[in-house]
Amino acid sequence: MDRFFKLKQNGTTVRTEIMAGITTFMTMAYILAVNPDVLSAFKSGATGGDWTSIFLATAIAAGVMTIAMGLFVNFPVALAPGMGLNAYFATIILTSQGKFTFSMALTAVFISGIIFIILTVTKVRQMLLVAIPDSLKHAITVGIGLFIAMIGFKNSGILSVAVEAGSDIKAHQYTEVLSFETIFHLGSLENKGVILTIVGILLISILMVLRVRGAILFGILATTVVGYFMGMVDLGTLTSDKTTWVPDMSKLRFADFDFAGIMTTGIVSVIATFTFVELFDTFGTMVGTASRAGIMKNKEEGNKRVGKAMFVDAIGVSGGALVGTSTVTAFVESAAGVAEGGRTGLTAVTTGVCFLLALFLAPIAMLIPGSATAAALIVVGVLMVQSIKEIDFQDFVVAIPAFLTLVLMPFTYNIANGISFGIVTYVVLATAANLGGKSEKKYSVHWLMWILALLIIARYVFIGSQG
Repeated sequence: MDRFFKLKQNGTTVRTEIMAGITTFMTMAYILAVNPDVLSAFKSGATGGDWTSIFLATAIAAGVMTIAMGLFVNFPVALAPGMGLNAYFATIILTSQGKFTFSMALTAVFISGIIFIILTVTKVRQMLLVAIPDSLKHAITVGIGLFIAMIGFKNSGILSVAVEAGSDIKAHQYTEVLSFETIFHLGSLENKGVILTIVGILLISILMVLRVRGAILFGILATTVVGYFMGMVDLGTLTSDKTTWVPDMSKLRFADFDFAGIMTTGIVSVIATFTFVELFDTFGTMVGTASRAGIMKNKEEGNKRVGKAMFVDAIGVSGGALVGTSTVTAFVESAAGVAEGGRTGLTAVTTGVCFLLALFLAPIAMLIPGSATAAALIVVGVLMVQSIKEIDFQDFVVAIPAFLTLVLMPFTYNIANGISFGIVTYVVLATAANLGGKSEKKYSVHWLMWILALLIIARYVFIGSQG
């Protein structure tokens, strides 16, 4: 054990690593309830995804890929289906008016994983990370946070949409209405679901203020208990003849791909978004966690390990799609385990084993009401918008693209739109500032940014804004 994971060399012990791995699991176990809820449209099945199937896929993907990270890279980072991209996954299905199916979305994720593997092996991935300015990277994180919070508010009923249209609205179709015909407003505070979500937000927030490890998970569980006393949780399902504690692997959507059907409007944009967002999300988590764990003290060795970790992460993207879930990515919550002393892959292996053991807890996870997971989504949004402090809003060349990036994601309900407008406006404004000669500094515009900007413009010209 010591020789394989190099425990003494990293100044740690078996006990410390195992406790760190359990800590990481406790801080990110909420994904076991939240991911199935998001991808199944809060158990409604509107996306075409089955809650149980997605739960199994979430636990398996997180368990297997996290163990792989520990064994093959000796890296204390855990992986699971990522927040933000799972929301995007569900949204493209729900807004496609039936044109984009769950299987097509899985196919898009699988292809993005293949692209990731190629980008990682050829080291183009590292080049792209250098090309995108830091301000846009932070804005993307903030925008996704707002996007996730919007989903939480909308699905909980706290945010409601009122429409007073001047003409008939067709059923099951997106119909354009005038700006004054649509109003966002506060939902009914008499609704049990709304009340429970507010209670959930408060409970999770209090636990976070008190710095409780696993605050989001414990907050979800506490909210579920409150939901039981409100008559919103039926414990009778735990003893039902139809309830099975042994995971039914026949429900797993293994390799449920639709390559023939993906050649539809917007598929290129969807694949590009999955790839693009995962690119920055993973990089920040990998480097940040490696630095906290002291792995980057030797920069050359640290870069090699981060490179290997990125390769495992890339395989995880396609691997997750293979078992039936959205993009699998490195979780920033891994930092919790590192803070507990985790320094090697034994931390990751411990976390992965915990996820696999969770396969036998599906009936308990299914009890959790949508209001509880909606509260978690809102709080996760809070965590993600913290990056806004890294953006210099006094510099308009930086501020305007960043602002468009972070507001267009929630307001157009599309992550790709925010990224697209951010890149194009940055290229235009930075170039104008450089040519104008009135700016005190020169702005870097990487040649890849020009290529991305041209591809984005071509996408909107030839595919349209609804793709």
